[in-house]
Amino acid sequence: MPRGASPKREREYEKLEKEFEKEGRYKGREEEVAARIVNKQRKQFGETRAAKAKDSAGASPDRSVPIANYEHLTVPQVKSALAELTAAQRRKVRTYEVKHKNRKGVLAALDRLH
Repeated sequence: MPRGASPKREREYEKLEKEFEKEGRYKGREEEVAARIVNKQRKQFGETRAAKAKDSAGASPDRSVPIANYEHLTVPQVKSALAELTAAQRRKVRTYEVKHKNRKGVLAALDRLH
């Protein structure tokens, strides 16, 4: 694991590594595969050094979305927040969703509200 990883990600890494050894998966590459999985999750959730720098510089991809912490919300959470938005705000959500996540449930909910 890279330095600076959270204790949560460290535990997750160790759990994956043990699980792979126990199941006999990825013989000799357990550490590498576990690290790749955890690093992919860190990148996805903006926990890498580059993502934190980008966010502090004001360039986070969900900055323009009118729903707070949009990037980390589930489909049901987004759906419940959509009803409170104006038409212009919903267009911003649609634009972001199509470019980044493209979740069918969110797009269908936006279509129903339109």
